[in-house]
Amino acid sequence: MIMTNKKWAVKRITVNLAAQEAEKLEQYCQQTGRPATDVIRELIRGLPISEDTKEPSR
Repeated sequence: MIMTNKKWAVKRITVNLAAQEAEKLEQYCQQTGRPATDVIRELIRGLPISEDTKEPSR
C-alpha cells in the first residue's frame, strides 16, 4: 500500500496577472533571489482564515 503525504500533494493553478503585477513579482524575485512559487506560497500561507469558515478535516 502506498501512502501519500497530503502536505506535499500538489495542485497546479494558473494565475492571470496584469503586466504591472507580473513585473513587480519578477522584480521582487530578482531582488530576493527567491523563486516566484516560494513567494506566492508564503503570501497564501499568511492569508487570514477565520475558524468558522475552514473546511472540515478529513
